[in-house]
Parts: sequence; structure tokens; C-alpha cells
Amino acid sequence: MKKIYKSNICCFVTSALKFTKLLAVAGLLFFAGCGKDTPSITKTDTGTGTGTGTGTGTGTGTGTGTGTGTVIDTLAASKVAVAALDDEVNAFMTTYNVPAVSVAITKGEKLVYLKAYGTSDQSRNVKAAISDRYRIASLSKQFTSVALMRLLDQGKITLDDKVFGDGGILGKTYGTKTYGPHITDITVNELLHHTSGGWANDDNDPMFTNPTMTAAQLITWTLDNRPLDHTPGTSYAYSNFGYCILGRVIEKITGQPYEEAIKTLVLTPIGITDMTIGGNTLAQKLPKEVTYYGQYGEDPYAYNISRMDSHGGWIATAADLARFLVYVDKFPVRKDILTPSTLNIMYTGSTANAAYGCGWGITGNNYVHTGSLPGTETEQARLDNGFNFVILTNTRSWKTKFDYDLDQIFWRAYAKNPTWATDDLFTK
Repeated sequence: MKKIYKSNICCFVTSALKFTKLLAVAGLLFFAGCGKDTPSITKTDTGTGTGTGTGTGTGTGTGTGTGTGTVIDTLAASKVAVAALDDEVNAFMTTYNVPAVSVAITKGEKLVYLKAYGTSDQSRNVKAAISDRYRIASLSKQFTSVALMRLLDQGKITLDDKVFGDGGILGKTYGTKTYGPHITDITVNELLHHTSGGWANDDNDPMFTNPTMTAAQLITWTLDNRPLDHTPGTSYAYSNFGYCILGRVIEKITGQPYEEAIKTLVLTPIGITDMTIGGNTLAQKLPKEVTYYGQYGEDPYAYNISRMDSHGGWIATAADLARFLVYVDKFPVRKDILTPSTLNIMYTGSTANAAYGCGWGITGNNYVHTGSLPGTETEQARLDNGFNFVILTNTRSWKTKFDYDLDQIFWRAYAKNPTWATDDLFTK
């Protein structure tokens, strides 16, 4: 059956950033598909949903960090209520029939808001908690990108390194036939920027074919059967498959499985201990992981999530992602885990699309990404106004404006100039 894909222009829109110098609208349009991980059925935009709720919870996490400032050792839900934010979350949940939402907001690299809303498991009536883990979908790409930037800082890779063929990082490990035109020209830089020349996130996305294949088998099949559409470097096309390849590049350079390498390069140095690659089925649901709910006939448990590891496979708490952001955000309070020059590389677009860097959407000095899977919609943003935010859900809707309204949860609350906590919720 032909799969219909959701158009997904990133939701970081002009109205949300009217105080910031933005890229031209034409440039933003190149950012289409920035968070899409999987196909969907055709939607009919009718009906309304109910089932909003609020809730708080507690959770703990330990770890060590390399940056300045206080390492996160205890998490607590926000004690200072931000009514404007609560109102926006509750309205969003009601409009789009969202069972659970988790929100984390930092200001000046302090965690000033952390709250869980609704029900993480409807069948057991489990109240959502701040320790809940969610599939983060395409936000996974930022972890792959930062790991490669760490390897760049360590001198173990250059972005101009070729990936396939003689002298390439992966050599001829994948594929059983002579490589097609320009395959051996693809560089790490082009995969990071989605300018490899093919394998777009459309109804022929390789990542959603051959579901029983391993990642290695799928790469071989794709190289054998799916030629490039363009010369590498000349055209932008959002590619989940390209980031699947980057996961194998990380494995080759580090000698570690992808998940272990990300923990070594990115997570452990900043004190994140609770992230992992998710399972595929409901039976493989992990401890503290929410239950996912499909809409319009979508089945959240019908996809090979674990094979998506480096482009869409991670699960995390909102606090995990907020912690990640403050160590790659260029702000001075906590020392970033990348050098300034490498951060600039990561947050710079390509000739083909100035609005997309190495795994990050770019609008002015704001860096953002969304993620989308059946049963999941996510967003994380680093903002030039000193705030960062993370929003996670355990469903997605095909109603018009769902993506936009998720993004606007923060911006509508921010516009009301609420009072934020002064304590740092990253610390006790």
C-alpha cells in the first residue's frame, strides 16, 4: 500500500520569532521534513479530542559532567507555577487529544521549569511524571551530530572524509555491486547536512522498507538498488537514511556499537544516564517509558524503532534533553562539550540550504528541531533570548496546526511575560 507522508515544515515560524532577524521565507521552505521519521496514513481533519489533565512527579538521576556550573544530581518538578504555560499545555492537550506532555525550560542555563501533564498509560491510569521517558524521534539526529563533532574536535575525523569506496571510512563494507554514480563522492559533511544527493524522506524512504533487515543489511540493499538522484552537495533532501549511515561511521571510528559510542562521547560527559535506544513493540516498552497512542489508524508499535537508532531511535526524559541543550548552546554558564569553532560548524547551513546545519534547523541565532513518529511528537529549541525549551508528547495528530500549536506552547506563554523560578531545578 502506498504510504502518504506528512508535510513537516519545521514549526519555528516567523510569528514566534518576530523579535529576531529571520531567514527569508524561501530559505525556511528548504527546511521541510526536518523532524519526520516515518510515514503515515492519509489524514482526514475532522473530529475533536478530549482528555486533558495535569500532574507532577519526581525522579532522580546521577552522573558526572565536564562543564562548569553545578552538575545535575537531583530533579524536582517545578514549585513555581507558571499559569500561562499550564494554560497553553492544557489547551493543546484538549484540542489534539494528547494523553501526556512533558515540558522542560531553561533560562540562563538554569532549569526553571520541569513539569509532566496528563496520563502516561491510559489503560492503567498512570499519572505522567517528570521521570517518564519518551521516544524523541528525529531529535536523535542531534546526538549523532554532536558525537561526530566530538570526533572532529578529537582529530579522529574530518567533515570532508569520504564515506564509501577505496579510502572511505566505511570502504566497501556495504553493497554487493559496483557502486553507482557519485556514491564514492559522498562526504560526512554532506550526510550531516542532508545533501548526499538521494534517499530522501519521501514515500520511498529506505528506512521504512525491508523492516526485517538489520541496519547493515538495509544499507547494502539500498546501495545496490537505490541510485542517487543528484550529485552530492548540490541539493538538499532530508534523509533519515543518511543519518543511519552516520551511525555506522561513528561505529567504525570508535570501534563501539552506536549506542555505547554516544554514551561515551556525549551522554556520560554531561551526566545523562537515563537515555537509551527504544524497543519496537509494546512488549518491549522499557522502564519509565510512556505508552504511545496512535491517531487516524496509526500503530506506534508497527515500526523498527531500534533500527532507527542514529536518526530516530532514542528515548529520553524532557530533563535529559534540557541538560543536553545547555552543554551545546554557546551560552557561557556551563562549558560546552564542543569547541567554539566546532559549534559554529554544527550550526552553519550548507550552500544548498542555509536553514539546516549539521542536524539542526537554523533561523537567525536560534537552533531547533522537531521529531515525529506514530504516537510521538517532539521539539527542542535553543533560543537566542537565553531560553531553551523541550516539549515531548505520547501521540501525534494529523489535525491542521498540530505541529504549529505544539511549538506555540512556549511562545504564547512567553509572550505573557510570566514569572519563572529563580532556583535551578537541575540541582537539589
